Amino acid sequence: MSSAVEGTVGSPEFAPTARTTAWWRRRSVGRNVGRTVAIIVLLLGAIIVIFPIVWMLSTSFKNIEETQAIPIKWIPSSLQWSNFPTALTVLPFATYFRNTAIITFTSLVGTVFSAALVGYGFARLRAPGREVLFLLVLATLILPSQVTVIPRFILFSKLHWVNTFAPLVVPTYFGAAFNIFLLRQFFRTIPRDMDEAAIIDGASYLKIWWQVILPMSLPALGIIAIFHFIFEWNDFFDPLIYLSNNNLWTVALGLNGFQAAYGATPYNLLMAASLVAVLPCIVLFFLAQRYFVQGIVVSGVKG
Repeated sequence: MSSAVEGTVGSPEFAPTARTTAWWRRRSVGRNVGRTVAIIVLLLGAIIVIFPIVWMLSTSFKNIEETQAIPIKWIPSSLQWSNFPTALTVLPFATYFRNTAIITFTSLVGTVFSAALVGYGFARLRAPGREVLFLLVLATLILPSQVTVIPRFILFSKLHWVNTFAPLVVPTYFGAAFNIFLLRQFFRTIPRDMDEAAIIDGASYLKIWWQVILPMSLPALGIIAIFHFIFEWNDFFDPLIYLSNNNLWTVALGLNGFQAAYGATPYNLLMAASLVAVLPCIVLFFLAQRYFVQGIVVSGVKG
């Protein structure tokens, strides 16, 4: 019996034809070509992205003459380690880092807290006109922030908040549309059985939000915190509008202080200070990379 079966399977009608073999060969070649093209495109994109970083790193160790050399001299003749202490002391960068940290962390608390609370309301609570209100919140994403610059400046000047940290911190406690949308979508993926079990145990809505929803939403909260930290730490426009006192400047404004007219900008000091300024964002990304990737994967894909 086994010999008969083997003879049937090995018979000529089951053997691959030349046409089938050629088709599989063309398909394999096409896959390899597509994979090669994709790798080349990704490498070119990576080179374009890394180019400014490599130039910044190289320039931070050069002397002033080498920064102006044409063509570009990528490897300094000698490493100028003194550029870093000079760059950080020629301007009061200790004060700038302190100001930036105060603004970033206080606004970070407001951003996460307000977005989580409002997003929970839109995801879990039932009320007349809830969907209309949510559409109005999303509609604010269409409005460019530049349109509201003058009205906001007039409002904050009337409140005597100009030249203080208040215009940079207080608005974050009223929620951002994108963060609210992100958390609403994530909260809707959490089974309602959790809420119902907590309600049976006598928990209020705020207690459910604090003890049930938030502990299960750490990836989404983490991605919002990371995005806000990076944005706020590097923000230049808003501090430029509201902070004119040098003692209140942030790191971004301090870096702009190196700019000089007629090509006199000390690019080696500017790049050295910029390298130190970007380190907190790099360290944060690598420390929170797990939450960063997980938050992107799970946030807003359901509901």
